[in-house]
Amino acid sequence: MNINDLIAIVKKKLSNEIVIEKIEVQDKSFLHKKHSGHQEGKFHLKLIINSQELKNLNRIESNKKIYKVLNEEIKKYIHSFQILIR
Repeated sequence: MNINDLIAIVKKKLSNEIVIEKIEVQDKSFLHKKHSGHQEGKFHLKLIINSQELKNLNRIESNKKIYKVLNEEIKKYIHSFQILIR
């Protein structure tokens, strides 16, 4: 899967399951290129999400909700996340 397709899927799935005012997904894979655990085809994403629904949850619960929605993508295509909720 290419990064643009993955970003589109992430945005769509999160928007379908969580009330989101604004979402930005950035590819930060370059940060992991030289790490020993780097796997080709796995991406590092930074999520910047404006969501009152997520802000009403504590940090652990909001992250759990995001991980549950993106479970399949995490298993197959995502090496790591950076999540910012505003």
